Amino acid sequence: MRGALSWPFLRLYGLTVLYFSANSILNVIIPLKGDSLGASNTEIGIIMGAYLFTTMLFRPWAGHIIGQRGPVHVLRAILIINGIALILYTFTGLEGYFIARVLQGTCTAFFSMALQLGIIDALPEKERSQGISLYSLFASIPNVIGPLLAVGIWQSGNMSSFTWTMLAIVVFTGAAGFSIRIDRSQGADSKPAVQRQPFFRSFAELFSNPYLFRSSILMLIASVIFGAITTFIPLYAAEIPSGNAAVYLMLQAGTIVAARFYLRKKIPSDGKWHSGYMMLIMLLVAASSLGVSMSSSVSFGVILFYVSACVMGISQALLYPTLTTYLSFVLPQAKRNVLLGLFIAMADMGVSLGSAAMGPLVDLTSYSYMYLICSILGALMIAVAYNRRGEVSTGTS
Repeated sequence: MRGALSWPFLRLYGLTVLYFSANSILNVIIPLKGDSLGASNTEIGIIMGAYLFTTMLFRPWAGHIIGQRGPVHVLRAILIINGIALILYTFTGLEGYFIARVLQGTCTAFFSMALQLGIIDALPEKERSQGISLYSLFASIPNVIGPLLAVGIWQSGNMSSFTWTMLAIVVFTGAAGFSIRIDRSQGADSKPAVQRQPFFRSFAELFSNPYLFRSSILMLIASVIFGAITTFIPLYAAEIPSGNAAVYLMLQAGTIVAARFYLRKKIPSDGKWHSGYMMLIMLLVAASSLGVSMSSSVSFGVILFYVSACVMGISQALLYPTLTTYLSFVLPQAKRNVLLGLFIAMADMGVSLGSAAMGPLVDLTSYSYMYLICSILGALMIAVAYNRRGEVSTGTS
């Protein structure tokens, strides 16, 4: 195998699976544990949102540091800190969970930026979208099994199995990460053109760069919806007759994995904005959220619930790699790492807001109403995705 499926990249994808496996379990355990301890939806949302809110804050800085030094020097430290965070979950309460989420978020900012920037630099332009899609695919694989494992752990009432699971993830991730080598032949250590302006001045381009601004708005709103799904489905599923949160999350994750693999060659990798394609993706986001909202009030609700999981999975599978690949072409090369970090930070902020901001809305209204609001937000983004000119930039300015 060559290109995005060559052996060096497969090793990186394997490390990605191990790294993100803990979060697929924690996304179910934390809401259930918080609810059992009497925490409100607002408190659960804050704890869940702390992870990606922290990641969001560190993304641009991570892109800047990795652009200067490469990923090898920070990877081992990241894995150690991440291991400490996972161990914290095994013996602390909600306060400890919050601290662990912050530590995890910091590590993820550097880990994911290092791998994605390495993939972008290493692959030829025509395969760039495949590499980003495959990275996203392997980051999603743990979500196929993780929710079912988490529900099994919770229903067993024996949290010692949770402790051993976290410890096993720490050991295997550390072993894989400490043995891996990312050299120049893989492109992860190659340094892009030096940024010609102060680091913090790049933040203004989030608003002044039209390519970055449109992509960031779409990713932000879509991620709010994705975050609301991840955080509150474990609690909302109980309101749907025969509904099961683990089945929903597994269907969603399974669809993401399948779509990212089988549709990876369909993701545009030409630096052009494909309006119809992007509008369809946002339509899928809005429709799936509406289906989730209606699932608790219609006679065939459980069927609609699970179909919505698959539709949501398709939209998630396509949106992130499409926008990331597009920006890798149109952003100025000298500032690409930092600006891509800003874009990915918008995705993190969205997921965080989907937890932290939607929690109070649920406390004031209901889960169904909250998902209806998400659907309306998704529908509004269809207009944002429209651009009749299909703009393209050389990305060299």
